[in-house]
Amino acid sequence: MNPAAGRGLARREWPRLEAELRARRLPFELISEPGGEAALARVQALPAEVAVLAVGGDGTVGALLPALVGTGRPLGIVPLGSGNDFAGMLGLKAGDFASALGRLAFAPRRVDALRATVLGGDGAGTSHLLLNGLGLGFDAQVTALTLRAPARLSGFGRYAWAALAALRGLTLTPVMVEVDGQVLYAGPSCLTAVMNGTRYGGGFHISPASDVRDGQLNALASGPVTRAQLLALMGRVLPGRHLGQPRVFHVAGRTATVTWARPTYLHLDGDLAGQVTGVRVEVLPGAVTLLNG
Repeated sequence: MNPAAGRGLARREWPRLEAELRARRLPFELISEPGGEAALARVQALPAEVAVLAVGGDGTVGALLPALVGTGRPLGIVPLGSGNDFAGMLGLKAGDFASALGRLAFAPRRVDALRATVLGGDGAGTSHLLLNGLGLGFDAQVTALTLRAPARLSGFGRYAWAALAALRGLTLTPVMVEVDGQVLYAGPSCLTAVMNGTRYGGGFHISPASDVRDGQLNALASGPVTRAQLLALMGRVLPGRHLGQPRVFHVAGRTATVTWARPTYLHLDGDLAGQVTGVRVEVLPGAVTLLNG
């Protein structure tokens, strides 16, 4: 459990979750760490057959992926973060412990993961495991601005506030997006995304064609847009009705490379990762064993 997830929501809700676990007679050991590295180290020290129930948001799950990808260690998710986008795609709702724990009786399912390698800029040469996806440009800038959002807002409200703020400083930068060696788009753009899941930002369905069990990633890029056009496009992204629009480029594949003409904000599973000039992403088919998907 990340006690800081959801701006402290996980910590406040723990007594209720603990009571639900005990009522269902589910044996457990609590690992409560505010940092991903410490939590990962403790999970990696457990026997491989011990399942992990990640209590928090997409970042909490992402921090544990090195102990899950390719190991067979089962993963369950109890969403209590700010966005909860991967869990939301699965139909899990924050605070609905009965549903999340009840699904632990489901037969485990294998789902895909992503490996992203930064090619230039902050963290060049580093690789990251992802379960949901990444974004560069406008949406990553929005992620940075959510830190300034009013405290009364949460989840989708914080993202929407930050998105409107980012619109004021909209810039277009030349980008090249290649999927399986073929150019998907080359030209001015404000955002690109490479997704395993379908949504980000607390409910924006950026990649409605994604399927976490198809062994493919989904790459998207915007063409040149004005502020008004981007605002209209966001209205379509929210319900996932933007694919096929003339300024939206999209394709599925096994690998994707995104190269920007100048350093551009990057987010990984919703967590800001600095500014980069390039990133390469590959899909890892069936790499995670999911218990309550």
